Amino acid sequence: MSSPFSLRPSVLLRRAKRLWRQYGIFWLGAIAVGLVAVLYARLIDWGYGEFRMVQQRHVWAPLIITPAVAALAVWLTRTFFRGAEGSGIPQVIATLHSKTGEYGSRLLSFRILFGKIAVSFLAILGGFTIGREGPTVQVGAALMFNLRRLYPRSNALIERQLVLAGAAAGLSAAFNTPLAGIVFAIEELTRSFEARASGVLITAIIIAGVIALGLNGNYTYFGTIQIGVHFPDLLAVAVLLTAIVTGIAGGVFGWLLLNTARWIPAPLRQLHGKRPVAFAALCGFTIALVGLISGGTTFGSGYAEARGLLDGHEQLSLFYPFLKMISMIGSYLPGIPGGIFAPSLAIGAGFGNLLHMVFGSMQLPMLIALAMVGYLAAVTQSPITSFVIVMEMIDGHALVISLMATALIASRVSRFFSPPLYESLAERYMAPLPQPAPAPVPEVPEVEVPAAEKSEADAAENQPHDVVATEVEASTRDVDTEALEQAPDHVDGEPSTSKDPDAPRQ
Repeated sequence: MSSPFSLRPSVLLRRAKRLWRQYGIFWLGAIAVGLVAVLYARLIDWGYGEFRMVQQRHVWAPLIITPAVAALAVWLTRTFFRGAEGSGIPQVIATLHSKTGEYGSRLLSFRILFGKIAVSFLAILGGFTIGREGPTVQVGAALMFNLRRLYPRSNALIERQLVLAGAAAGLSAAFNTPLAGIVFAIEELTRSFEARASGVLITAIIIAGVIALGLNGNYTYFGTIQIGVHFPDLLAVAVLLTAIVTGIAGGVFGWLLLNTARWIPAPLRQLHGKRPVAFAALCGFTIALVGLISGGTTFGSGYAEARGLLDGHEQLSLFYPFLKMISMIGSYLPGIPGGIFAPSLAIGAGFGNLLHMVFGSMQLPMLIALAMVGYLAAVTQSPITSFVIVMEMIDGHALVISLMATALIASRVSRFFSPPLYESLAERYMAPLPQPAPAPVPEVPEVEVPAAEKSEADAAENQPHDVVATEVEASTRDVDTEALEQAPDHVDGEPSTSKDPDAPRQ
């Protein structure tokens, strides 16, 4: 008698295959996402460093470099990488909301993955105000989506779980915050919590975060924000005012991106539609001009400026957040691949620096933290994700309630100006795909009709419809009357007992 613990090799092989499909593929994808996210981050940092080196040596060089890079980036995107434009999060949302895999094959292919990395690297070489976090989300989703080929029979549910895990793992690796990746998957991507896939999803997010942690070390994205234990009496007022200011600013930014036809002049709209490469060059020139006005602080994602402001090593102009917003809009309008997470945090830091004029008794890092979470929540309208991202930067948890309140209020204020940005942009990708052209119908040769018959047919067609209908009804009544008169005097084979309708029945 065999032991219950002894299993045949075939049974072990089946179980191993099942475990590989349930967990192994997701874990393999999470490792790949973590590695690619780290390499992509280093590539972007190196590219921006090269741009800054050229810009500091030749102050006027961006007036030539940035427009040229913009034209080339848009030409590459429109020619070879359609679907790689923008941050990438709307493409992921569109894929998750689709009922079939048609959007994934179009928006998350290896071609899009390569184009996202290559063109965004080219854009940062030109000094564009873009971040790498949104693109990392699309890159992670694309990596995991293409692992569906490892399944013998892939279906829509498996593809959805792969995309969700890859996108969340990408954000986790980009910010080195696994908790933010989990919350982002629930709040922004699916708007729900799938208990069945929660274990695999969380494991994939943690693995990607651990890979990023192992390669980059234990760090936080903008460093550690030192917050004292003594809070001023005006903290509640500061939270409310910061939330309102950043909520309005973030809502206006979203409105500008979603309603370009209502504020861009008609000649520029025509230029964008007919000559997008020339329009991109014009946007690049605007970004370069704003960069020169700001002393070079508006170039790039804004990571260095925000971190320098937090460390006390950077003195930014009070106009910095507004100039940075102009630069970010100019970077987003042409359709160049790039995200808005890091620029939004930098703009929020600028608003915190501006509000320090009102609340001079408060610590500057405290105001910066509140403004960063407020502006990011207003732009994305994902307050919990924004709160978690900024909370990871705080030394201690004394400011948690204030951060949560600022994020929630700013997100609500933003909705008065514009709907959720990512979902609205995702709807543009979910437009019905063009249907294939119908099969050609063979031509039927015309048959010549005799002249007499043709004249009779034309006369019948030219006759008014009501007259024809009256004649048809009249002829029908005549036929029915004749039929009744000729009908036999019985019903259903049973003879009638009387021909007089008034006679009593037997």
